[in-house]
Amino acid sequence: MKSRFVSMASHEFRTPLSTILSSVSLIEKYIENGSYENTPKHIKRIKNSVKGLTDILNDFLSVDKLENQKTDIKISEFDYAAFVKEMVEDMQNMCQEGQIIDWKINAERTVINCDLNILRNILYNLLTNAMKYSKEGQNIIYHSWLTDDSIRIIVQDFGIGIPSHEQKLLFTRFFRAKNATNIKGTGLGLNIVKSYLKMLGGTIKFTSEEGKGTTFEIEIPINQTQDNNE
Repeated sequence: MKSRFVSMASHEFRTPLSTILSSVSLIEKYIENGSYENTPKHIKRIKNSVKGLTDILNDFLSVDKLENQKTDIKISEFDYAAFVKEMVEDMQNMCQEGQIIDWKINAERTVINCDLNILRNILYNLLTNAMKYSKEGQNIIYHSWLTDDSIRIIVQDFGIGIPSHEQKLLFTRFFRAKNATNIKGTGLGLNIVKSYLKMLGGTIKFTSEEGKGTTFEIEIPINQTQDNNE
């Protein structure tokens, strides 16, 4: 796995690092010439490149922790509605031009017991995939239903979809569909999601059609105690 990561990282790191270097050089020239109108564009390019590099490292660190059983479950009580609102607001800034996350919560009460960090990592992976594999202006659906015992979440996009003959490989480590090779990614995200869901006793299923989009549905037991997970 580590040699696969080194090979993949050496390729994936090259473009964002080159982008950062060229943007910094251009910003220096703008400062020298007293011309600042193009500076925000290059600052945004630097931020996006750093985010891409961070995502690659986070994927690898997550896989390494899972493989070496270093990830602990820490159940806590929190307001799911407040958590989703904050998460969507943060992720909306990462969307492509014209993309909107259409979110909705169906619940009578929204205070739950779950591992907040693991849940955030699961949803971050699903939502960033939805954004990445969609085009500008295509909305992302995030709907969830809470009961006393579980939470069911749907993340739907209307992007490139997954070729039917490759769908059986979707949760395989380092898998990239043939129609996604020109889109940045490690091929680790969904493998991480499935591993985290297994830790929480959750499930995941999906439907996808090439050229029309993909829908992921996850279900996670909630209101467990720390003792239930030890």
